[in-house]
Amino acid sequence: MSTKPEFVRLTGHRSFAQRLVLATLTGRPVHISKIRPNSPTHPGLAPHEVSFLRLLEAVTNGSSMQISYTGTTITYQPGLITGAVPGYTSADGDLIEHVVPAGCARGVSYFLLPLCLLAPFAKAHMNVRFSGPGVITSATEAGDLSVDTFRTAILPLYDLFGIPALRVELKVLQRSCSGPRGTGGAGVVELRFASQVRLPRTLHLNRGPGRVKRVRGVAYATGVSASNNARMIHAAREVLNPFVSDIHIAAQYDQAPLVADPGEKAGSKRRMGIGFGLSLVAESSAVGVIYSADVVAPSKGGEIPEDIGKKCAYQLLESIDQGGCVSRAAAGTILTLMAMGSEDIGRVRLGKDIIGTEEVIELARDLKKFGASSWGLRDVEDDDSGDLLVAVRGIGVGNVGKKVA
Repeated sequence: MSTKPEFVRLTGHRSFAQRLVLATLTGRPVHISKIRPNSPTHPGLAPHEVSFLRLLEAVTNGSSMQISYTGTTITYQPGLITGAVPGYTSADGDLIEHVVPAGCARGVSYFLLPLCLLAPFAKAHMNVRFSGPGVITSATEAGDLSVDTFRTAILPLYDLFGIPALRVELKVLQRSCSGPRGTGGAGVVELRFASQVRLPRTLHLNRGPGRVKRVRGVAYATGVSASNNARMIHAAREVLNPFVSDIHIAAQYDQAPLVADPGEKAGSKRRMGIGFGLSLVAESSAVGVIYSADVVAPSKGGEIPEDIGKKCAYQLLESIDQGGCVSRAAAGTILTLMAMGSEDIGRVRLGKDIIGTEEVIELARDLKKFGASSWGLRDVEDDDSGDLLVAVRGIGVGNVGKKVA
């Protein structure tokens, strides 16, 4: 007689998307309670969390969710990761259209990061277009990455696991920054993830991080003067030129998206998603070692482009100084794929300032609750960098939907 797996019981709203991804990958149902129970104005699930649940429902088959009346408790039973199966999508054949509501205060990378963790284990290609008044393509004050940093600093790391990044395409059809009060942007982003594998390869990224050989980046301005790009680039180069000579930062200018204005007379429209920001990526001489930085002008204004450029450059230097072979922005992706890989022990070199962050510690606890093994930590003895060598044993989460070639 078969028995249903017991629920993994968790509390709080932190790492909400991460926990649902782990539940979907491992097939373990999860019960999350006490989601903002003491908030006087917005208790329970936030708009971006509800939107992520709808996205999960669209890319899986057989998933079920029960949300309490107050929204402070959710029960999630995962289904099969299907992706954009032809005949079951609501958009252009093999493309899922996901509309993000206007009240969303998180960047589109909040959805892209967990979606790309699910995509290698999907039955079909994971093709999703994000649209609607809540899509923010820039970095956000909540700590989300911009689309540019996600494309240049996160997606290339999938090659390390035998998941070809060349078959992953990320298009920005309409750029946008966060609107008034940090919510909404009305951007459009399209992800086409065609790299489905049976099992991620075991990672061994335990050598030295090497030396930074080049810096690449994107300066973007939406609905403001294009001269802001040149000012950010000049300020960033003033800081970085003494350290490396190979620097190339592209400038991207777009008009702000035009959306309907519900507060005015019928048919009126207004521009939103106005702002500017800078994304920088440093590539090392060692294969697979990438550091990143992301800074955007605050939605309330008050900062000039020169300050944004210098702040982003200093943030990149700080990311390099933290050491290790993986930056803080990519640590969660790397460690999750290592834990889901083949039943072998992989190793990755991380800086102490990264392994000690709240996000990585929370990830280690969540992985343990979903059946993964504990990590092994030891100091790197080859040099005096102070880095740690993290050993992660995979649990062999295979792609049950992929046909054997």
